[in-house]
Amino acid sequence: MKRLILLILVLILLASAASGYWVYSDLRKPASHGKSGQFIEIPKGSSPAAIIKKLTDEGVLKHEWPLKLYLKGTGKGATLKAGEYDFPSPISPLSVLAKLQQGQRRLSRFTVIEGWTRWDIAKAMAQVPELKLDNEAQALALMDNVSLVSDLDPAAKNLEGYLFPDTYEFSPETPPDELVEMMVNRFRGVWKPDWTERARSLGMTPREIVTTASLIETEAKLADERPLVASVIYNRLQKNIPLAVDSSIIYASKLEGKWRYDGKVYRSDIERRSPYNTRIYAGLPPGPVASPGESSLKAALIPATTDYLYYVRNPDRDDGAHNFYNNGGDFETGVQALRKWERERDLEEAQRK
Repeated sequence: MKRLILLILVLILLASAASGYWVYSDLRKPASHGKSGQFIEIPKGSSPAAIIKKLTDEGVLKHEWPLKLYLKGTGKGATLKAGEYDFPSPISPLSVLAKLQQGQRRLSRFTVIEGWTRWDIAKAMAQVPELKLDNEAQALALMDNVSLVSDLDPAAKNLEGYLFPDTYEFSPETPPDELVEMMVNRFRGVWKPDWTERARSLGMTPREIVTTASLIETEAKLADERPLVASVIYNRLQKNIPLAVDSSIIYASKLEGKWRYDGKVYRSDIERRSPYNTRIYAGLPPGPVASPGESSLKAALIPATTDYLYYVRNPDRDDGAHNFYNNGGDFETGVQALRKWERERDLEEAQRK
């Protein structure tokens, strides 16, 4: 009888050891599932048992009881957080637990492109369902909160130029004014403390640097050309020659609600009496005309040293490169070469049709 009892005890111990090893192994073994890339919602107030059952039903966990047993033994059930989770595949139960303890929310994304104006940004914001904006005008009004930049730019009448181009992640509950503030904060994070002093050494304010950078952003597609474009702008300012930057002319038309949004600059645009019309008026426009990126800001602060006064697109390249000139004669030759290339291109396109 004693031997039988001993045998039973041994068998129980072996079974317990085997079960313990299996649980230990199961908790650490990554398993594949088909929910990767999909969000699974864990509602607030869900019990640990309900969470584990849901994840088992979804296929993220292969078995319920090993993790239930682990939570009961460790007391970690209270650390699980509600949220929207995307579990990678394969994943182990302990890794699932770690994600549940950390918490995860589904984030929306919004991208501001270099060279966008506040109208462009407002239009894009109005198309994001999570922001719950009625129209573009509602988004545009949020960009009048100049208190966000008043220390850096006391003359600002809106946030043009300070809505930094980048991709922003935000939760679905984020109000649109907070997204705008995120853009400004990103700008402030890029604007180095010594840049204000650098602007002062150039005889300029931060606002004038941002304005110059916005012109550079809209003119130069290639990063290595931006300091050259900056040099042209500064050389023309020094000689009191109108900058003749089309983006500022377009901006003037947008301010008056006259821009046709067809990509063409009309005579009425060129002749518009606006301080933003840099074909008529010498000097910088009154403020930024777009959102400049970091390389354009740096180019405005550290321009190349040249005697260039002109640039025109290089027709021999298809990457947006320019040729630069220090005299009107060479510039006119460059313009004619570009016009010839444009005529030949248009003729080839017409023949293909």
